[in-house]
Amino acid sequence: MTRLQRTDTRNCASCHEDASSSLANPTVGGGTNATKPMFAGINTRGLGLTSPSLTWDFIKRLKDVTTMKVVIKGLETREDAQQAIESGADGIIISNHGGRATETGRGTIECVAEVAQAVRGRIPVLVDGGFRRGTDVFKALALGANAVGIGRPYIWGLSAFGQQGVERVLDILNNELRLAMAGCGTRAVKEITAASIMDVGRRL
Repeated sequence: MTRLQRTDTRNCASCHEDASSSLANPTVGGGTNATKPMFAGINTRGLGLTSPSLTWDFIKRLKDVTTMKVVIKGLETREDAQQAIESGADGIIISNHGGRATETGRGTIECVAEVAQAVRGRIPVLVDGGFRRGTDVFKALALGANAVGIGRPYIWGLSAFGQQGVERVLDILNNELRLAMAGCGTRAVKEITAASIMDVGRRL
């Protein structure tokens, strides 16, 4: 039975986790096994992905040692968005990490308008988490997001039909988005605004 057999023989731990890490707070630096290419040239000794030593000042220090864009993921409030801009972030990804980190909080779609209003177009605002239809994408764009991250849908397509499955998933999402745009009279993405949606509130 080879249906679920793993055919990729690469070592995932080389990018995602080192042998000394715990799932609660994996170390990103400080040892030979913990050195990741994305942290090359940065002193990360003793620094964990959920370390309390990760302050807003870290963004400024990171900007000093790289010419790459620094995008902050996991923000959900206007205050954090404003702080990210003041700290030099080049972009924001609104995310609750699939709800695993803040599963009793708001859905990311509910945070978009607040964050976008705080950013006021100064840096790109992306959002991910729970986007399954082209209409979901339309709503996020209407609320002020510049782009939407797609996770599980393309993974489903990949696992079912490989690259063709991913391409088909993206085709479906794009077609659904185009249909929503046509239905709302928007001829281009830049014409999608909050005027196209209506908050009817939640009903039990």
